[in-house]
Amino acid sequence: MYEEILYEVEAPVATISFNRPDRLNALTNRTQLELKHAFAQAELDERAVGIILTGVGRGFSAGADMQTLGAIADRKGMNGAEDFSELKATPGGENADPEFKVTWGFIPGIRKPVIAAINGPCAGMSFAIATLCDIRFAAESAKFTTSFSQRGLIAEHGLSWTLPRLVGPSKALDLLWTARKFDAVEAERIGLVDRVLPDEELLPAARAYIEDLAQNCSPTSLMTMKRQVYLHLHRPLHEALDESNRLMGESLRREDFKEGVASFLEKRPPNFKPAKID
Repeated sequence: MYEEILYEVEAPVATISFNRPDRLNALTNRTQLELKHAFAQAELDERAVGIILTGVGRGFSAGADMQTLGAIADRKGMNGAEDFSELKATPGGENADPEFKVTWGFIPGIRKPVIAAINGPCAGMSFAIATLCDIRFAAESAKFTTSFSQRGLIAEHGLSWTLPRLVGPSKALDLLWTARKFDAVEAERIGLVDRVLPDEELLPAARAYIEDLAQNCSPTSLMTMKRQVYLHLHRPLHEALDESNRLMGESLRREDFKEGVASFLEKRPPNFKPAKID
């Protein structure tokens, strides 16, 4: 089914890789639909506690494919003749919060941890996609640029929402206005990425992070916390506290709470059940 990405599951990790290395993993319409479909598959796969997004070859992704952008600029549409019906998918489920239903906003709505493992150039649309992942690890060779101002565009794909929250308004405007290239060291310094690693350690570190979650943490707790963090960004404190109190009451009645306490007292690893995702 997939022509422009790779999808692999080796418990407890699902790995989704942009796979157009000859085009520096530039994104076509098909790439974007395959990516969404693969996220939906990984979310439902009980083997996967978390998801890694990365790129094949020497780059994460150069952003939107310039041939596709050229067709749009020439008013030739967006490959409308292609039939992508087999790639229809609904990550987050039919009952996902409306906050997670617009374009790439589905990524924060994925009910599992998502790590962007940025293994090289990361530009434009792929930059925006990376900011919507939960955590970002970068290889030392990674390079970043927003690109949009130099193409006569705007802060696309939710970047006007995510970037100021990660790096602050002034740094966000600097990166958006200038579209300058910057490296992984600066990305970590300003808070865009969470870790910088030698290139050969990037994917092992991302996998080890998810393995640690799988061994020690309740998948249901991870899912609930992710939803709390993103949705509470929009809510007053009293509403966030009210919902957290309700969710806490529910967690105290779950088997995971009993298992978490028992495993601590018995000095053994916990045996949590997969989160219920449908």
